[in-house]
Order: sequence, then structure tokens, then C-alpha cells
Amino acid sequence: MTPDARHAKDKLALTPELREAIREIAGTEHLLVAMDFDGTMAPIVGHADDARPLPRSAAAFAGLAVLPRTTTALISGRALASLRAVASPPVNTLLIGSHGAEAWLGPGSTGLTLEPEQKALLAEVRAVLEDIVKEAPGTMLEDKPAGVVLHTRLAPDDVADDAVAAARSVLQERKGVFLKDGKRVLETSVVNASKGEGVTFLRQITGATGVLFAGDDTTDEDALARLEPGDVGVKVGLDFTQAQYRVEAPVHVAELLEVLLQQRSIAVAEETPGTADE
Repeated sequence: MTPDARHAKDKLALTPELREAIREIAGTEHLLVAMDFDGTMAPIVGHADDARPLPRSAAAFAGLAVLPRTTTALISGRALASLRAVASPPVNTLLIGSHGAEAWLGPGSTGLTLEPEQKALLAEVRAVLEDIVKEAPGTMLEDKPAGVVLHTRLAPDDVADDAVAAARSVLQERKGVFLKDGKRVLETSVVNASKGEGVTFLRQITGATGVLFAGDDTTDEDALARLEPGDVGVKVGLDFTQAQYRVEAPVHVAELLEVLLQQRSIAVAEETPGTADE
């Protein structure tokens, strides 16, 4: 193996500390595996509709979804419909969309319903952003049930900065409008929610005794901040984070999920009566 190849291989490896944290949390009574999607399960792409999970990540995540006392969840800024379309999640995976404003907890879950005042405010927000996009080449809008997203990934940096600044100048003091910065996006919403609230909600409804959460964006810091002692938080990328652990890219998330699947499978097999004799 050449030095360059050995270096590339080493970069893909999880740190010993992270591997040990995965091994420990894999033994918890009820494990919640909550993952961001874009930039975590899937590489970032220019067009949101083109995003897909890495095959290794999808396979390991699906394997975790069928294990006893294990709940899988996706917590995303995407609207639920968009998240389902690109992620194709396992059938029993719980979904939190629109940064916590939407939730799918299985058959019978009700959708998000806005009050008339919220609907009117959302229309006003969209009109403001439409005017900005007309003057900012490379920017575009994405509609969500409770908000509108200003995408600037395809715009030159100066155009992107000006567009976001213009949107903020009009909307940041508007009562009932909530803004979130993401990677080359400005999220607007008429519902005040966060991924942190999503993690807390999922912990409560599942009775999870341990949570592993991984995410790459600034909005994922809300979720990382809600983790408790014994949980495992993983930052994907090199940006500032409060997470205990870090990996560089979605390909490393695939490795993380594969290790977690292996360790969780061992843990639940050891605790299942009669497994050792079969």
C-alpha cells in the first residue's frame, strides 16, 4: 500500500474514542438512532431533488431499523414529502421534517395545519422572497408546509450574501416569522420549531435510554445541544460544533452506521433469551 493510499484509508477510519462511544451506546436498553439527511446520510448536491443516501448508509440504517428495542429516525429541514421522496426511509422509521414543525410517527399521524393568520403571513413571506429572487440570479425558493426556503447554493457569493441580507432586513423583525441560517440557505417559517425539540420529542415518545445523533449543518447544533450524558453526538464536517465527536464526510457516516449496526446486533442478541442456543 502506498503512503497516499494508507493516508486516505486512515482518514476514513473512525477515531478509537468514537468507536468506544458507539460500542457503549449500542448496549443501551432502547436506542434511538436519529440522523440528519442532507450532508449526513447523503452528500450535498446542487439540486435538492437529486439527493440520495449513500448505499452503505442506507443499508446499515435499514438494518438498525429492524433490530429489537431500536428506533431509527430522520430529523431534517426538508418537508416530510421531500424527505420521503429522496431518503426512501425504512417503513418503521420516524420522521421529523421542516426543522421540527412536521412529524410522522406512523400510520394515523396527522399533518401540519396552519391557522388562517399563519397562512396569510406565509403568503406575505413568500411574496417578499419572490421579489428578492427575481433580482438575484442563481437563487431559488423551496416551499414547505410552514415556510419558504431561500436557496443560494448556485448563486455567486456576493449575490448570495446580498440576497440573504435583503431577506433578513425585511423579515427579521416581522412578528411570527422565524429565521434559521443553514449552508447556503435561509430558512423562513411561521412555526417556531427546531431539530433540538425534535430530538427531545422523539426521546420522550420512544422511551429511548440512549440517543445517537449525527448532523452537518448549523441547524443540527440545536439537536446536539439537547443530547444528554451518555448520548453520542457526531458532527459531520469541519465547522465549529458542540458535538463530542466528529467525522469528515457522509462516507464516514456510512462507516459509523455499519459499526453501530454490528455492535447493536451483538448487544441485542446477547440479551435475547435462547439466542445463544439457536
